[in-house]
Amino acid sequence: MPLWPVVFGAMKLGLASASQRGPGEIDYRLERQRVLAEFRAGALSSLRVCDAQDELVRNATHCGVAAGDPCPVCEADKLVHVTYVFGARLPAAGRCMTSLAEMQRLARRKSSYSAYAVEVCVACRWNHLVRSYLLNPLV
Repeated sequence: MPLWPVVFGAMKLGLASASQRGPGEIDYRLERQRVLAEFRAGALSSLRVCDAQDELVRNATHCGVAAGDPCPVCEADKLVHVTYVFGARLPAAGRCMTSLAEMQRLARRKSSYSAYAVEVCVACRWNHLVRSYLLNPLV
């Protein structure tokens, strides 16, 4: 399982087969599809689905990695993935990861960490949790 939950090589976020997923990994693709179906059917307004907080949009702008797909709501090419990690000796609000090297440094620590990958559209503020997984120490 890659440490960085975005495009590296040929593997794309959320498209790994079940055999490639690590223990404790949760893929939120089905929930994403449900929310988008409700939005397209008119059951959810854009105010409900495009509600990213300012800090999330800021992190997406400065630390996000391009998703390579258009936004599912506004179709702008500004969809990015942002990863937050929570665990021992990190701020209570978690830490926004800025590089693969930073993820690898955390993985070498003796504590376990939880990572959350969020897709964010900087244009319309769409955001959705895409994947969560355990970032265990390297053995």
